[in-house]
Amino acid sequence: MPKTEAELFAFLADLGITVSTRRHPPLYTVADSQALRGEIPGGHTKNLFLKDKKDNFFLVSVGEEAVVDLKQIHQLIGAASRVSFGKPEMLMELLGVTPGAVTVFGLINDTERRVKVVLDQELMGHDVINAHPLTNEATTSIAAADLVKFVEATGHDAVILKVSA
Repeated sequence: MPKTEAELFAFLADLGITVSTRRHPPLYTVADSQALRGEIPGGHTKNLFLKDKKDNFFLVSVGEEAVVDLKQIHQLIGAASRVSFGKPEMLMELLGVTPGAVTVFGLINDTERRVKVVLDQELMGHDVINAHPLTNEATTSIAAADLVKFVEATGHDAVILKVSA
């Protein structure tokens, strides 16, 4: 069973990471997010769950306005081939979330470390990063350094690369 939002917050607290979370109606797209979230300072994420032809999975987290060249990104992230979007079933199996709620916090559910995470360099330039806490009915704000700490605490490498155009 995937971890719950409460389990995520307990994990963060155990790491000494302080976050703030705001509730809102479900947000499925960046446009929804921009229209409904109100004023939450910091960088807001757009998350791409990708796979290559060898079934290697990637979670690429970029700023909400970022443009990503999906025909070229495989060369930047170390994929074996061009990438496509991962199927919803694999998203649930690996990250414990559904489409519309894809988040870097889903790494807490990837206990076998099958997903390579890539954090866009431009996104990580913000002091505060905002992402869904395993549900698209809330936004959690976390310090950029603490996000890296979280990623590493899940056993993943926090790869920071320039992937946006």
